Amino acid sequence: EVQLVESGGGLVQPGGSLRLSCAASGFTFSMYAMSWVRQAPGKGLEWLSNISNGGRSTTSADSVKGRFTISRDNAENTLYLQMNSLKPEDTAVYYCAKFDTDWPRGDGAYDYWGQGTQVTVSS
Repeated sequence: EVQLVESGGGLVQPGGSLRLSCAASGFTFSMYAMSWVRQAPGKGLEWLSNISNGGRSTTSADSVKGRFTISRDNAENTLYLQMNSLKPEDTAVYYCAKFDTDWPRGDGAYDYWGQGTQVTVSS
């Protein structure tokens, strides 16, 4: 079965950095676009970033552009989110998600999600 397992979350001070990982299994990882989304306490899901199946194309939300970088290692079936210059408002549960296509040009949709990993940014 498809599995997405996030890791790397934790407590970090404002201005600090953290790298999240998402280990994928149960499907051909290199065929599908992936995404990071987050949910802050009491709020809805917020899209963060997408990456194409081969990793050559990426998009990011304005709220994290220039601070967060999405990447992937298809040889290791792993998705990453490098987070720098973290702010308290970045506190959230972070999820990786799988698209049902190689790149979401308007016809893509999420079909699987991970369990999430908690990121807390606080002094």
